[in-house]
Amino acid sequence: MPAVKKTALLVTSAALLTMSTTAPAWADGKPGGEEKPKPPSSMSTVGGAKLGEPGTQVSLKDGAPVLPKDLSARSWLVSDAETGEVLASHNPHWRLPPASTLKMLFADTVLPKFPKTQEHKVALSDLAGMGVGSSLVGIKENETYTVHDLWLGVFLKSGNDAVHVLSAMNGGVPRTVKDMQSHAEELQALDTHVVSPDGYDEKGQVSSAYDLTLFARSGLQKKDFREYCSTATAKFPGETEKVTKGKDKGKKKRGSFEIQNTNRLLTGDVGLDPYKGIAGVKNGSTTNAGTTFTGVAERDGKVLLVTVMNPDSGEQHAVYKETERLLDWGFQASGKVNPVGELVGPKSADTGSGKGAPTAGKGDAGKAKSVAHASGKESSGAGVALAVVGGVLALLVAGWFVISRRMPLPDLVRRKSRR
Repeated sequence: MPAVKKTALLVTSAALLTMSTTAPAWADGKPGGEEKPKPPSSMSTVGGAKLGEPGTQVSLKDGAPVLPKDLSARSWLVSDAETGEVLASHNPHWRLPPASTLKMLFADTVLPKFPKTQEHKVALSDLAGMGVGSSLVGIKENETYTVHDLWLGVFLKSGNDAVHVLSAMNGGVPRTVKDMQSHAEELQALDTHVVSPDGYDEKGQVSSAYDLTLFARSGLQKKDFREYCSTATAKFPGETEKVTKGKDKGKKKRGSFEIQNTNRLLTGDVGLDPYKGIAGVKNGSTTNAGTTFTGVAERDGKVLLVTVMNPDSGEQHAVYKETERLLDWGFQASGKVNPVGELVGPKSADTGSGKGAPTAGKGDAGKAKSVAHASGKESSGAGVALAVVGGVLALLVAGWFVISRRMPLPDLVRRKSRR
């Protein structure tokens, strides 16, 4: 497949999408162990023939920086979030356990169904079926939460309890799994098989670096998705308790507690600084999946998406460190590499006329404004320390997929640069 140019059309015909017949690969061995699985010899060619070849794919022009050497991930992909060009990849269609990065597909599927102000009183049945050791935000039976609260729990704390409550609101886990699978197929994320909506390890539940990137790219078109995935800290409702002393003794009172985003490139950690320009998206970690991460970052008007699956170097924060290296490389290599593939568009997208493409919301129209989120306002995502910055990225004009091949991210939420 020839190199993708910004003026080329996306490959949207399913007839051109060759899928691998290889069984899903499971990351069962210990990281770095002798029994480390090898990628299939033949994988899906969705997005380009080179993406179906095992190993690293990159086409450097003169003066282009070489790829980082210290990469141990079983699969990774670097792409331009707007044009869809794949700048480099390593086994991007290897079907591996996705862990909580699958929550990006959950959010992209379910988030548009409920207004954020809608309230829901949690029943015990809403919390049934969660896997042992699930990550939780702390939802309590018989307490009432807004949809906004629940999505903060999904994105910040990767709360499987929040996922299950939203799934119950959506008609139950089986219905939600079916909806997610259907949406994955619409996005042409054909490596993905959904078994559980929260990404918990289940036999046969797989995705790929390519598909996770498609989920992130689609989700980032939604204003609420961008807000939640870029929120660093927020207040979450606590449990209603009876006051035992003071003037309010005997009355019931409900407090709140602070939650922090588990995306350490957004919040930082010991031995890891926040990444300049980071704006989300989602991390994950389970026994079978190891650590996984998809991140979006902006620098000098260029927006990149990087997905990394299961690094096994043993380095502290390996999934974030390897993402950092690939982001740094991608920004340096912009314009200095020939794309090795592309991120395909949804099946319903009409590349000729834009029919069937989503319409930009009123909040995304007109001249974009810069809005700083004050740390004291819980309603806007308290303690975010982020800014909504517009002007750099053009708005959608004639649908998602037109001759210009761009998929802009209107009002992209970006982290303020640290001085």
